[in-house]
Amino acid sequence: MLKPPFFDPNKTYAENWEKGPFNGFADGVVLPLDKPRFDFLGEKLSYPIGIPAGPLLNAKFVKAALDKGFNVPIQKTVRSRVRESNEWPNVLGADIEGDLTLKKAEVPIVVRNEYKEPLSITNSFGNPSYDPEIWQKDLRECVAYAKLGQLVMCSFEGTKWEGFSHEDYINDWVQGARMIKDTGVKVVETNFSCPNEGAASLLCFDVPKVKLITSAIKNKIGDTKLIIKIAYFGDDELRELVKETGNIVDGFAAINTIPAPVVTPDGKQALPGAHRVRSGICGHAVKWAGLSMTRRLAALRKELGMKYAIVGSGGVTVPADFKEYRDAGADLVMTATGAMWNPYLAKEIKEAYPDA
Repeated sequence: MLKPPFFDPNKTYAENWEKGPFNGFADGVVLPLDKPRFDFLGEKLSYPIGIPAGPLLNAKFVKAALDKGFNVPIQKTVRSRVRESNEWPNVLGADIEGDLTLKKAEVPIVVRNEYKEPLSITNSFGNPSYDPEIWQKDLRECVAYAKLGQLVMCSFEGTKWEGFSHEDYINDWVQGARMIKDTGVKVVETNFSCPNEGAASLLCFDVPKVKLITSAIKNKIGDTKLIIKIAYFGDDELRELVKETGNIVDGFAAINTIPAPVVTPDGKQALPGAHRVRSGICGHAVKWAGLSMTRRLAALRKELGMKYAIVGSGGVTVPADFKEYRDAGADLVMTATGAMWNPYLAKEIKEAYPDA
């Protein structure tokens, strides 16, 4: 039976930011932490499980995640300027039988304010951001909460603000990564898997631009590690991305969501706003895609003699899902939807697979 989530879908983004987290993440229980023994990008982790950018809105959420054994929490994607959240609702349960294949994602998915197992949802926030002065202070608190064997990361999305030139846009990515580094974060994630330059355009599919941006970021942040978050790729496209950027970045995180049209049970557009006809689907129904990307990234790493880390995510809702990702080659496994509805999922995973 599903527990109440730590992010309340019945409240707005701002209400969650100000009053959350809720339910299991607010119970005050701090789980014991084992000695660090797993390697990840030069850091030692107590256990290779975390929560990706998305449901961890601020330091209160990050501290709760660390307390519950999610040893690598990623603060929700931030920007270089203030940006408002998409209009409520932002999270809804999705009615999906089996895997959400790319073909199935072309057809409208029914979503509603109900959640059932196997758990799949849609989330649509638009990567809002508070002022950098606010999120940098908050992020410093997040870093300070991490204990030995834990690692706090943060995600950033560059923005083509009004009047920006091509060079301004590239610099926005670079300066954002630098702002995150300045808070003490040791691993920066750049979010290339959400619409970056329009309602539907994913930057990760523009390999030359990804190479240009990642090179510029690495030149700026130096030894600070850089992970890029990407969407689901076909074989040829993934090979091109890895060949062009695998020796620049320190890791790939895959996947984010699979976008699909979302409608109410009576067939109407589910989310208000012209740009929200389609919305990302996450949870159980997209696990196939995350596993596929993890396996192929691992195979390419071996074939091309590269050393990048692989962060696997998508559909990790029960302990067995974690093991599938580890067996597929993930150095670190992330769970968002699963963790939201089960604050003790990391504990259950560790008990089921003590050696990961």
